[in-house]
Amino acid sequence: MMNARELSPAEVIAMIQCKDCEFCRRGPDGQIAFACDPFSNIKEPECLAKWQLLKINQMVAAYQATLDYYQKLAPMQEKMFKVMERELDDMNESEKWKTDEEEPEEDENSFDDPDAWKKGHDNGPAL
Repeated sequence: MMNARELSPAEVIAMIQCKDCEFCRRGPDGQIAFACDPFSNIKEPECLAKWQLLKINQMVAAYQATLDYYQKLAPMQEKMFKVMERELDDMNESEKWKTDEEEPEEDENSFDDPDAWKKGHDNGPAL
């Protein structure tokens, strides 16, 4: 592996071009791929920078593909969320009777009120 150092003008001219390197592969669609291992057999210091650019381009392409896939899924996800929300609302509504504490209607003759006999309309038998 070459050390990163300043190159003289003569070395820059003599630098191997990617098209002339045995580790450079060009696909049928013009896509460039390097078969070199950046940890063992890079020929020129600039090869590492080029190799990093290719890897970054691959990462960006994978990210774009993921975004495209998410955009295709978004409408279906939205529909699923609405259906699930409706189902949960229906379940909550059907089980509402279990937790609904309706207030009992006040009876005038309630047995809970010790003074209820005083409020009664029946004054008892006339004496």
